[in-house]
Amino acid sequence: MKAALPPGPTEPRLAQMMQWISRPMAFATRQRDRYGDAFTANIDGRPWVMLSDPEDVRTVFTAGPQRTNAGEANAILRPTLGSHSLLLLDGEEHMRQRKLMLPAFHGERIERYREIMRDATERAVASWRPGEPFALRPHTQAITFEVIVRAVFGVDDAGAMARLREPLRRMLDWAGNPAPLLLVAVVGPDNPVVRRVIARRYLEPVDRELYALIAARREAPDLAEREDVLSTLLLARDEDGEPMTDVELRDELLTLLVAGHETTATSLAWAVERLVRHPGALDRVAADPEYADAVVKETLRLRPVVAIVLRRLLEPLQLAGRELPAGTTVAPCILLVHRREDLYPEPDAFRPERFLREPPGTYSWIPFGGGVRRCLGAAFAQVEMQVVLETIARSARLEAVGGNEGVRRRGVTLVPERGGQVRMA
Repeated sequence: MKAALPPGPTEPRLAQMMQWISRPMAFATRQRDRYGDAFTANIDGRPWVMLSDPEDVRTVFTAGPQRTNAGEANAILRPTLGSHSLLLLDGEEHMRQRKLMLPAFHGERIERYREIMRDATERAVASWRPGEPFALRPHTQAITFEVIVRAVFGVDDAGAMARLREPLRRMLDWAGNPAPLLLVAVVGPDNPVVRRVIARRYLEPVDRELYALIAARREAPDLAEREDVLSTLLLARDEDGEPMTDVELRDELLTLLVAGHETTATSLAWAVERLVRHPGALDRVAADPEYADAVVKETLRLRPVVAIVLRRLLEPLQLAGRELPAGTTVAPCILLVHRREDLYPEPDAFRPERFLREPPGTYSWIPFGGGVRRCLGAAFAQVEMQVVLETIARSARLEAVGGNEGVRRRGVTLVPERGGQVRMA
């Protein structure tokens, strides 16, 4: 067993970083074609070993928290989400927080949010005007924002929603700009100047609203009867009977917002962008729940919002015919795994039918990561996508505007270049 990193591109780190940020699919595909299913890219402070073989993905996802860290590998998110975010915790801290949050995302509870999802979508569709081209993504952002604020934050009051919207929008716009992402990657997530600037300009207004919301909800007389995620988290207790602190709650609310609002809004825009280019597909979504579910899965395969999953090895691990040393960052590449022709014939084609025949493979369909770090809100996101797509399909006649849309980066996410241009027929 070779004890060395796989070969990879030799350009300077900054050149590789810029290619990865600007055109991730082209960069990853070019290296895969040259070096194989595993290659080493110099993008972050430490090299990444990018993986696209499902067997290697399985090895990483089943290695467990004793052998891999994810929080340490996601440090670039710390200035925004905070050090108590589930995405940034490892080991026992991660398992404690995950157990506290798990009941809030139980299947039966998610089903109760369907009405909120339908209401938000119907409200958005009612504002669309026939004949006028528009970018769909701002509208799906409005839908998913309302769903998060009502279902997760438990806020229904119009005034309270408005107070939350503006500071959160400014923060999300900042987080979606590739320039700050590049800056944090270059100077490090713990640079004190960067952290002060981020806090003062973007996070302090958000924190004021979130801490006020948490304090008011703690005192709510109907706290035990409420079904929103925040109320559930306030009532949760760990094995020692301890609740989540206000700082932990703030970081998790922000994580759910960033991870659940932006990503789902983008996936919805991609889904409609694909559907309007396939005659009859939207009508079928309206009539066939199984097909709508297949559309969700195929959209997340073909247009994953996040390009990679990162893990840091705590001990040597055998991968891709090599023994990778402790400290290596391994990166199952969602973009490459989802475009494997041996798994998905004609991988560049949008074919929801492929998911009607059989369910996706655990390690060949990984839009939500995998193992004990699999996205906690995966079921929530899929239900929300299906409900929103069905509601749009039943309420609006949409048609494509222009050609196929390219991909551009928004922070760590990959979005439609023109926002998902459509027109009401």
